[in-house]
Amino acid sequence: MDRRQQKTRDAIFSAFSVLLSKKNYNRISVQEIIDEANIGRTTFYAHFETKDFLLKELCEELFNHITDTAMGLPANHNNYICKCATDSVFLHLLKHLQENDLNILELLSCENNEIFLRYFKSNLKRLIISQYAENGELRNSSLPEDYLINHISSSFVETVSWWISHNMKEPPEKITEYFLQAIEPVLNGKGNNENSAFRPF
Repeated sequence: MDRRQQKTRDAIFSAFSVLLSKKNYNRISVQEIIDEANIGRTTFYAHFETKDFLLKELCEELFNHITDTAMGLPANHNNYICKCATDSVFLHLLKHLQENDLNILELLSCENNEIFLRYFKSNLKRLIISQYAENGELRNSSLPEDYLINHISSSFVETVSWWISHNMKEPPEKITEYFLQAIEPVLNGKGNNENSAFRPF
């Protein structure tokens, strides 16, 4: 993708983000996005087939950044450093939610958010596979790997929902600690073990 295409894509993301800060996703029209981004209709559809595709790409943009950061690749904005790769991805994601990057909170907490939650969970699974499964962290003779991946991603979505419903009073570090402690027994069957790879800090 050349610079001109990237600039247009960024303008569309920015326009979409501005609109999300003002109204529900389901009430935003493609024409409003086009007007806010100050581009032509043909230009919009050259980048995104539909508004749902734009939503999907926005979610992937967030997760791609987090994955790149966890792998030690350069990031375009603030990089939150944590003590190990496995917990850094969750803490990093929570910090983005706290900052409300790309108005993700509006998408997570709005009515009729099933589409975004599906994309969010799908990307979470990819993140868990790359940070846990591919590193051999999900080995458990009694539970299928795909079950564990689904369980962790679902648990994290519910953790985020609980955090939002409590007005995000707890800091991301504490929520990460809660989450890692909750999933630790399921993964290794040993309860809280100070030598565990899932120990938060």
